[in-house]
Amino acid sequence: MTDPRNEREPSLLDATCEDFVYDYAELTPTMGTQIGLEGFDTELEDFSPEYWDAVADRVRDLIADVDALNDSTDASDDEDDFDDVDRLTAAILRDRLSFQLELHHRGEFLRRLNNIDSPVQTIRDSFLLMPKVTEEDFEHITARMAKVPAALRGYKESLTEAANSGNVASHRQIDAVINQCESLGESGSTLDYLGIPVGSKVVEEAKEAFASFADWLSTDLSPQAKHEDGVGRDRYELFSEFFLGREVDLDEAYCWAREELARTVEKQEALAKSLYGADMTVAGAYRRLNREERYTLHGTDALLAWMDEVNERVRDCFDGTELAVPEDLPPVATAIDRTGSGGIFYTPPSDDMIRPGTMWWSVPEGQETFHTWQELATVFHEGIPGHHMQQSSALLNRNELNLWRRSMCFNSAHMEGWALYAEHLMERFDWFEDPGYRMGLLDSRRLRLARVMVDIGVHLKKTTPDGSGTWDAQYAKAFLRDNCAMPETHLTFELDRYMGWPGQAPSYAIGYRDWCNLREQALAQGIGAGEFHSKALALGSMPMDMLTNEVLHH
Repeated sequence: MTDPRNEREPSLLDATCEDFVYDYAELTPTMGTQIGLEGFDTELEDFSPEYWDAVADRVRDLIADVDALNDSTDASDDEDDFDDVDRLTAAILRDRLSFQLELHHRGEFLRRLNNIDSPVQTIRDSFLLMPKVTEEDFEHITARMAKVPAALRGYKESLTEAANSGNVASHRQIDAVINQCESLGESGSTLDYLGIPVGSKVVEEAKEAFASFADWLSTDLSPQAKHEDGVGRDRYELFSEFFLGREVDLDEAYCWAREELARTVEKQEALAKSLYGADMTVAGAYRRLNREERYTLHGTDALLAWMDEVNERVRDCFDGTELAVPEDLPPVATAIDRTGSGGIFYTPPSDDMIRPGTMWWSVPEGQETFHTWQELATVFHEGIPGHHMQQSSALLNRNELNLWRRSMCFNSAHMEGWALYAEHLMERFDWFEDPGYRMGLLDSRRLRLARVMVDIGVHLKKTTPDGSGTWDAQYAKAFLRDNCAMPETHLTFELDRYMGWPGQAPSYAIGYRDWCNLREQALAQGIGAGEFHSKALALGSMPMDMLTNEVLHH
């Protein structure tokens, strides 16, 4: 990825950012594990109020350091201290970390509890990326496992402090986390499958800690909770701007999604009729496709083999003019996640590329049948040219992207918008000529548009599309059921996710719109599609407005 013509020496800002990453990993060892830094796998943050304060203090120090480094008024300097790379890094850093401080100031970290992105999932998933080969690896797992009870005690302190200020998650989210903790505390818990002997003291104490935490949530926190899922416009606007990287007219976004959803439904209805006759509905087509053996896989071994085969084939399908796959792009791995949520997700390679980027399928217990027509787009979303190519491209650009930019900097609209864009990019390479697979692509797009309406609708209490009342969780679930092919078990998890993680779900479709708009502007300037994709991906994750400025004007 490095162009010899553009070699640059690491700057003082790069060194400052790298120091910050290691200091952050000292405070947040699970982040160290995620990045793949050595020396942090035995530790676990405690999620106490003191922990959150310490993180905020270190973030403030970094922002102050950046401002000091860029002080061009110093009499000893003849020129600005930053080069173009540094100026972009500083702008991204100030934007992302300022949001983090604002969330801290408002107490959002203390109260955070939901079914997908809160400390319980962080603790559980911290073991997912840990090596499990050598005796030392299992010693590290054991050492971290021993710290689970303290981490849950600290988390309880934060939730208690938030509750004393009247800030408590909804009943829906508390119930979801109770179920997760009870599952982690039972026999057959994912903690039993980490390579530590079953029944060992450290595993049993961790399981008991999760079970006790579930009890505390039920008896102490739940009675203080409200049944209201919506967070209101004030909180929602903050979350939305954080995930989207810019202020968005939420009412316009809702109307846009509604119009695009209607157009997508029309395409699906026409496709259903072409597949199975003039009287066929979209839901009926879903059922027929599920019964077709050519789209059916039996067992997780077959599922993994199919994903591996698609990932292998897709690398060789690009012509280089539309999309150039970096020669040194590492292969993507596939794996089954035992948590059983039904979700599919991607974890990036370690910074040194030793740990591979991995597509994970969280298969619910008992599920043995999988439908390729529905999931082909997902493979492109998570793998190549989606998240795997996106995040690996940033990791490979070590010439310009310091450790913080390539491994810690994250903007949801950039990340998820690209992944949805990547699904539709594969239309240009004839992967969706088959009508069944095309139905799956449209289903994916339909779900992402429905998410915009559900998320904004519930949290802002908008009038429902049919005019029958105001959006709530019950209406949202029915709306989702009507607008995706997702199994009921998965759908419940998805609904809880939108209710408890406000502002994130719209980042897929709105980010996709941003990527499409940027591509159009780049092509209008005479930038070729291949050049556009390579340049944009090499810059790493950032708010889309910043990416637009960098791609079009530098």
